[in-house]
Amino acid sequence: MTQKKIKKIIKVDIVAYLNNLTQRPGVYQMIDEQGVILYVGKAKNLKSRVSSYFNKSHAEIKTKAMVAQITQIETIVTDSEAEALILENTLIKRYKPRYNILFRDDKSYPYIFLSDKKYPSMGYHRGAKRRIGKYYGPFPNAGAVYQTLDSLQKIFSIRQCSEIEFNNRSRPCLQHQIKRCSAPCVKGWVTDRQYAEDIANAKNFLEGKSFEVIEQLGKKMEHFAEQLEFEQAKVYRDKISALRSIQSQHLISQPGKQDIDVIAIAKQAHQVCIFVMIYRAGNLWGSQSSFPKKTIDSTSEEIISAFISQYYINMPTPSMILIAQNLNDNGELEQWLQQQKRVQIKQSKSKKLTELLKLAQTNARSALKQHLNQKASQMDRVYALQKVLDMSSPPLIMECFDISHTQGSQTVASCVVFNDGVSNSQAYRKFNIAGIQAGDDYAAMAQVITRRYSRLKKEQKTLPNLVVIDGGKGQLNQAIEVFKQLDIYVPLVSVAKGEGRKAGLEILYTPTNSVGIDLEADDIALHLINHIRDEAHRFAITNHRAKRQKSQIYSRLEDIVGIGAKTRKKLLMHFGGITDVQNAAVTELTKVSGVSKKMAQTIYDFFHGEI
Repeated sequence: MTQKKIKKIIKVDIVAYLNNLTQRPGVYQMIDEQGVILYVGKAKNLKSRVSSYFNKSHAEIKTKAMVAQITQIETIVTDSEAEALILENTLIKRYKPRYNILFRDDKSYPYIFLSDKKYPSMGYHRGAKRRIGKYYGPFPNAGAVYQTLDSLQKIFSIRQCSEIEFNNRSRPCLQHQIKRCSAPCVKGWVTDRQYAEDIANAKNFLEGKSFEVIEQLGKKMEHFAEQLEFEQAKVYRDKISALRSIQSQHLISQPGKQDIDVIAIAKQAHQVCIFVMIYRAGNLWGSQSSFPKKTIDSTSEEIISAFISQYYINMPTPSMILIAQNLNDNGELEQWLQQQKRVQIKQSKSKKLTELLKLAQTNARSALKQHLNQKASQMDRVYALQKVLDMSSPPLIMECFDISHTQGSQTVASCVVFNDGVSNSQAYRKFNIAGIQAGDDYAAMAQVITRRYSRLKKEQKTLPNLVVIDGGKGQLNQAIEVFKQLDIYVPLVSVAKGEGRKAGLEILYTPTNSVGIDLEADDIALHLINHIRDEAHRFAITNHRAKRQKSQIYSRLEDIVGIGAKTRKKLLMHFGGITDVQNAAVTELTKVSGVSKKMAQTIYDFFHGEI
């Protein structure tokens, strides 16, 4: 990609700047006086598009507000509109400008992975595709992957164990006994030809050729029936029956043999839902709903266009994308998508495609209604808490802290964040606590609050509307003292466990109410506080266990004479954990870089009681 960057220009020179702006395609960035990027856009003609912001009045409130804040403009020239689209999405994901439509960034979708071995295994995969083999997908969610894997295991008896388990097994495992694996790990249990046939059928099934698979299995069934081998014929009959059952579940309004994504949009109360139905070779593999942010004053066409350009950055493209809207940048989107695969963006013209689009639109409306109802109920809890704590405004941003340790060791603290009554896991933070007396929870709480809010104050970031402390008056007093020292005011509440530590009997304390607020067990404000407290506890426990496990792993390997830090790291990275190191044979251990046969024997003997 060839890019030429044009220097910044301040607003007072806007007229001269626009007169000299290039008419080539590219990307523009609108920037405010603090240097914050307000908006990123693409253009066929940079001069025409950027000038339109300043040469006419805008009816949209969002656009008016943005233009009023622009003091600088940056443009990047590209060779084509398709390159501009790619660059636009890259910058939107990097900077998340406040006036761009933003979708949740699903960095990694799940796949089914088929290894490239003599006896391939099939399993769940998410993340970088480093292993050698075939990847099928992506699937809309993990549930769809596990459901498909379960079906394949029942029908074709393909192994799903790890290579270490496979290479070190001398007799069939439980999966074989329940008829979910043909046990290729043990010689003589299944022929190479039979296992290869099962793998081929599974591949065809995953590629959408289930009818062909049924036809082949039917021929096998007839062959064995003619040979009077009825037990074998029954096996193939059962496989055909299972495949037909799966077809009946997946083939909803089958649109032929094409790969099609049907995209529909629903709008209500300034909220938007984008719903995608994913068809692969006629099979409905699943669906996905997205609820984009910053869509006020945006048209359906703009939202659909933004969704397509952001969604397919990570997802392989189908042969057809079916939508109801006529997009202004339809041609540029198709040009960009076709860099991966030939694809058409179409409006429904046939009866069949219209039915598919209606089904997707019905699902979009249903998903949006459910989302709004859930959001409303969450906000009801926020308003109830505001009333209980006598706050002047609702606590839309809440943070909660908890401490976890084992008899004072490996102390960690958690900070969870809730926005509008809903957890924001991306904003969660964990803290390793050090320099305090073992088991001193008060000192641990003081340290984590000091570290958290001294940093927010230094970086001039937004403070929460309410801080929730897991503990009684003592923990609350620690927080009050820290905020005094930092010269920060944030509303505080602590939640102390009730009699017998039973749920629903908690007492709330605030800096102005040392007597305590005793709410009824069914009070929705108490439900919200308990939800936040429980999430902070879960997050703290999870991180404490991970820290403790890591410590235990290294301490066990450190006990082996002659094994240094680099070798320990290589062993854990190669095998993925201490359990697999412990179970590895000497020959497997020697495959790790730097591990000699003698060292491998030492490691093996250590875990098997020989030294």
